[in-house]
Amino acid sequence: MQHLFGSPDGPVEVTLTKDGNEFVLEGARAMLTSRGQLKLQLPDGTTELAHVAKVGDAWWVHLRGHTFRWERIEPGSTSADEGGGLVAPMPGKVLEVLVSPGQQVKAGDALMVLEAMKMEHRIVASTDGVVAAVHFAAGEQVMQGASLLELEESN
Repeated sequence: MQHLFGSPDGPVEVTLTKDGNEFVLEGARAMLTSRGQLKLQLPDGTTELAHVAKVGDAWWVHLRGHTFRWERIEPGSTSADEGGGLVAPMPGKVLEVLVSPGQQVKAGDALMVLEAMKMEHRIVASTDGVVAAVHFAAGEQVMQGASLLELEESN
């Protein structure tokens, strides 16, 4: 299951909106099941299943006859990330790491190749720099938004 909010390490506060009203789920966890349902683990120990649909950054959650909207900008899902595009754009598998720490790279150089949704995605340097860290090796699975590499800009 993929954690949407909250994590195995601890729950968080989540705000859902319906008709402009906010509903807060404090201490909840939510996981997306393989069937596309949302499994909510509530602070009182109960579990609820909800149906979900994602449109852009908005999640539409249908629970107990009500439809809620939950919006969050997911790391790696937009081009607004400050990480220079060195985050996983979607869940996938690292096929190949093309650089190593300390290596000098130029803007546009390929750094890593990911496989996601049966397609290859090249992670490229957004600026000239030096590879400061590589966080994943070939064969490892990555979640959307995971920091793949770190670059230090060249002076």
